[in-house]
Amino acid sequence: MSDDDLSFAMSLFQRNGLDPVPEMARLRAEQPISRIELPIGPPVWLATRYDDVRAVLGDSKRFSNDFSKLTGSDDLEFLSAMNPGGLGFTDPPDHTRLRRMLTPEFTMRRLRRLTPRIDDIIAQQLDLMETTHKETGEPVDLVDLFAVPIPSLVISELLGVPNPDRGDFQRLSEARFDLLGDLQGCLGAIQDTLDYLGGLVAQQRKSPDDNLLGMLVREHGDNITDEELTGLADGILIGGHETTASMLALGALHLMTKPEHFAMIRDSDEHITEVVDELLRFLTVVQVAFPRFVLEDMELGGQEIKAGDVVLVSLSSANRDEALGDDIDTVNPFREMPSHFAFGYGLHRCVGAELGRMELRMSYPALLRRFPNLRLAVPFEDLKFRELSMVYGVDKLPVTW
Repeated sequence: MSDDDLSFAMSLFQRNGLDPVPEMARLRAEQPISRIELPIGPPVWLATRYDDVRAVLGDSKRFSNDFSKLTGSDDLEFLSAMNPGGLGFTDPPDHTRLRRMLTPEFTMRRLRRLTPRIDDIIAQQLDLMETTHKETGEPVDLVDLFAVPIPSLVISELLGVPNPDRGDFQRLSEARFDLLGDLQGCLGAIQDTLDYLGGLVAQQRKSPDDNLLGMLVREHGDNITDEELTGLADGILIGGHETTASMLALGALHLMTKPEHFAMIRDSDEHITEVVDELLRFLTVVQVAFPRFVLEDMELGGQEIKAGDVVLVSLSSANRDEALGDDIDTVNPFREMPSHFAFGYGLHRCVGAELGRMELRMSYPALLRRFPNLRLAVPFEDLKFRELSMVYGVDKLPVTW
């Protein structure tokens, strides 16, 4: 694998501050379906335009999410064996059956039962920020005290993770997204998480309570296996912890650098929905969707794709496609455009999208109204963003008020 090939592959997971690297815009213009040269495995293709990404994500008949389809070498067989299952890595009819079970738990009616607890969690973290600032007289880290704990505690609440375990649970979730770490460490974190979640499932089988796993056990019993429950729980963790944490931090960063948007959230609830949705598009913290495995020969964007090939789609690139409208690289809460891909699209669109939106719509106003003079405590240029990660984010966000 040449240095150029490696640089191209890495550009999928890199940014310039809050923006995709220029390579993504070049690919959209010149080679929207491009080949990624890897040293092992089947041919891998990258889609960068909005229409091509929509076509891939919306076609579950010709593209599979089943990780067991990734075969062909010892290395790939090893990765296939680490398939966590769950909705994100399952095809119909199993996907249809499992999603039908899970979807009712994420309707707004059921999610409202979490609202008081989310309010408490947000207030608790704001209190901790204020106390820490008063005690130290120093800036506080918005990532450590606000962005990470809120979704971590919400997911722990949803899954019934006991309080003493929540710190370790959070660390495991963070470790699995770090592509700068070694592969074995990443896979080890996945397996440790699955083992832990399997223990939670076993407890709920014995004595189901009011958390999500308990409700699935009570309502579906033997129609859902322990392995399937563990996969669903893992999918909820993947989709709802690190992603929301990154959105909270990067969204707050944008708001602190754009006074007009800051004031829009701080002073009124009128446009919170529009601002949150546009920030989701603009930031697209999940940079690349789960790989799709091609089931039949086809043409995609002028390229001949063969059965057995792998297609990756750049969500961050598609959400910045110039074809979507003018000034697409800016935040405009009132722009008119098709649905964005921050939560994916089609059969595998994130089932917890409404929970994520709810956390953001509650957290941003609470933060800006508690600290109406919130601002960065360091120059923007001094911030350290993740160099190589499926879920983009910032390591620390020192703030003061």
